[in-house]
Amino acid sequence: MKKFFLLTSMTALSCFGSNIADLSWMTGKWGSESPNGKVVAEEHWISPSGGMMLAVSRTVVDGRVAEFEFLRIETRADGLYYVAQPGGKPPVSFKLTKSTKDSAVFENPQHDHPKIIEYRLDGPDVLVAAIEGDESGKHKRSVFRFVRLKDAAGTSPLRHGPAAATSRDRAER
Repeated sequence: MKKFFLLTSMTALSCFGSNIADLSWMTGKWGSESPNGKVVAEEHWISPSGGMMLAVSRTVVDGRVAEFEFLRIETRADGLYYVAQPGGKPPVSFKLTKSTKDSAVFENPQHDHPKIIEYRLDGPDVLVAAIEGDESGKHKRSVFRFVRLKDAAGTSPLRHGPAAATSRDRAER
């Protein structure tokens, strides 16, 4: 009986998120800011519809765009895929391998860096993203902590733009 329960629990955990709607917790405008305010990052995810979620990401350093990325999560016959196009380059796909009600792990073992992309909610207003893989012969993992941006207009009265909410939110906690 214990083996059946364990197998059933593991199957439920690995199958959660097989429907694009299960990832709707990622929906929203998310931002972060470096402590000195010189680096501001944003990800904007729209809700799932038609078997797909779409997003854009932008990193601004010293007031200039340093990086941007087009992102999507799409439903395919064999599962869900996170598709990244950094700088508008050709797409790279990562298959959903694990998910829970508030986390998702996408993997592409053939890609150099990253090989793994993770997202998880850390409370209702914090999204943690992590990437890991091999870079210049070394294993590297980078973690990005975003807060939910509450300004519906997409502008911010904050010091360094929308992502400045990170500093303010940390100060209020």
